[in-house]
Parts: sequence; structure tokens; C-alpha cells
Amino acid sequence: MLTVNLTNHHYDIQIERHLLNKCGEWVASIWQSQRVAIITDSNVAKLYAEQVTTSLKSAGFQVNTFVVPAGEASKSLEQATYLYDQLAEHGFTRSDGLIALGGGVIGDLAGFVASTYMRGLHFLQIPTTLLAQVDSSIGGKTAVNTKNAKNLVGTFSQPDGVLIDPEVLYTLDDRRLREGIAEIIKSAAIADPQLWTLLGTLKDEFELRDRAEEVILPSLKVKRKVVEEDEFDNGSRLTLNFGHTIGHAIENTAGYGVVSHGEGVAVGMVMISRHAEQLGQTPAGTTEQLMTMLEKFHLPTTQKELNKEAIYQAITHDKKARGTQLKIILLTAIGQAKIVSIPIETIKDYIQ
Repeated sequence: MLTVNLTNHHYDIQIERHLLNKCGEWVASIWQSQRVAIITDSNVAKLYAEQVTTSLKSAGFQVNTFVVPAGEASKSLEQATYLYDQLAEHGFTRSDGLIALGGGVIGDLAGFVASTYMRGLHFLQIPTTLLAQVDSSIGGKTAVNTKNAKNLVGTFSQPDGVLIDPEVLYTLDDRRLREGIAEIIKSAAIADPQLWTLLGTLKDEFELRDRAEEVILPSLKVKRKVVEEDEFDNGSRLTLNFGHTIGHAIENTAGYGVVSHGEGVAVGMVMISRHAEQLGQTPAGTTEQLMTMLEKFHLPTTQKELNKEAIYQAITHDKKARGTQLKIILLTAIGQAKIVSIPIETIKDYIQ
């Protein structure tokens, strides 16, 4: 178990195989008996909705399940509106709670809906992808995408708890498993050389899945540290965005779902580091180390059909932009990162 301690809120992250079978007991340890809305997607619903519903009902909860289409396109104001309408039609009030059961899209969408419906319901996260387990399910960022940018509309709203069952990773397809590994590599690269060394000993993504707890816990510790230091993303928490400025723009310009989040981040880390090396801002050889690690886990290091101008235009809408300046994250060594402010137009030099 890991506890996130914030100024006005704290919550526990439970990490245990087969814990999903006992999720009703877990929820009952956090919430009193009440109405609960499970928000999930069309893929996860087939796998786990009945199991979670049965466990919750056996623990004394009244349960409704609301399903949205699987995929990044569901992280939208349109789907948020659909969920608002469903909650209203079923009589949900501020005394009731939401559970996000799914990957990062569902976690972000459900968290956003929970934080805005009736000015805020309490919610829990049950992440079912590696990406969500190591990154998006903790820290309190909720958001939906618009045509202009990823995560452009959102809130900061912390969950009451997070349940991580590594066993569910065996139902992920290989591509979804790999995109979570991109975030683990990022965490190691910016703040945990020991995790980087551990990743180096693993043969491939499938051995990593078999030893998931060993990489999930240190990844979460990296994120917990900066979230506790900087809950609202104004300082050290920005280091978590290594590779994301360009990565988000690649996702946007390719069309959400064409390039996955993890794939965009993988390419973004390589691009930002390559040019930083040329400028002497990052130690020589760092990009090669990144590429070797990413390629071992079958993640991309280049982007085909690169539309440099479209990517730049998407970056100008990025939340890290401040007027004419943009904050980017550079590695000073494997396991150490710094925040650098650059004129926004110079990010074009990093897109290559």
C-alpha cells in the first residue's frame, strides 16, 4: 500500500493481485453504504463490470453502470454530457459516488464528471491498464480533449482511493501494455536510476508484466513525490511531462487513437533529448540510452509522416505554454531532470 498525503486530502493506493475480486470490501472500507455509478468503456465492461458490480452489491451498495465507447475519442465534452444526463436521470446526488473502472481515458473522463456534476461527487479509481496504474489514476488531474488540444478542459480533483490489481494486465493487448511501459521508462528517466537499472534487466514487455508490482510501485513513488510537493502543477510536478509536450501534439495531429499516448510520449522523449544533446543541454549518449530502452519494449522512437507545422500549432495550445514561453523537461542524467523555459517558437527545432 502507498499513501498520498496532500494538504487537504489523503488517500491510499492498494496494489495486490486478485484484489478486484474483493473490491466491494475495499470500497466499504472507504465509503458508507450508498449509490455508486460505475463508469467504464465497452471493452472493460465485458471483462469486469459484472464482477465489480456483484462485489459492490454484496457489500451493500446500490449500483448503476454507465458505458461509453472504448477509445480516446470518448474523452470528450460530448461523452461527459451523456454521463451528466445519465446521472441526473438516475437520481444521483452529492451523497453518491462514482467509480472509474478502466484505463486512462475512463479515469480522466469519470474524474472530470465526478468533479463537475453537482459541483463535485467523491470518486474512486480502479485502473485496468498499465498506463493508468502507473500514472493517470493518481494525482488528481481530470480532463477531456477538444479538437485543439489534449486535456484542454479539466480540473484538479483527488480520488478517495485507488485499487490496482496487476492481474488485469493479462487481458490487455500488447500495444496497450507497451504504452504503459513508456510512462514507466519516463519515470525512471526523470527520477529513479534504480528503476532504470531494473528495467534494463527485464527481457521484454511480457517479463515486465509478470513482475508488474516491482515496476508499478517505484513508478508510483516517483509520481507521489512530485504530486505531494506540487499538487497543482506549477513547479516540480512539471517534470512528469518529459516527452509529453511533443507527444500530446503528435497524438492530436495524428487523430486521437491513431497514435497512442504512450507511443507519442516515447517519440517525444527521443525528440526532445536529441536536440537538447545537440545544444549541450543533455549529456551526450542520453538519447541513445533512451532509444535502446524503448526499442527493447517495442516502443516507437520516430514518427512517420511528421507534420512539423501542425505539431507546432498543437503545442501552442499546450497547458505548459505561458504567453510566449514554453516549459520543457530535459534530462541532466538518467534519473534526473530539469525544467527549462524556452521561447515557444524554438520548440520547432526539437521536432525532428
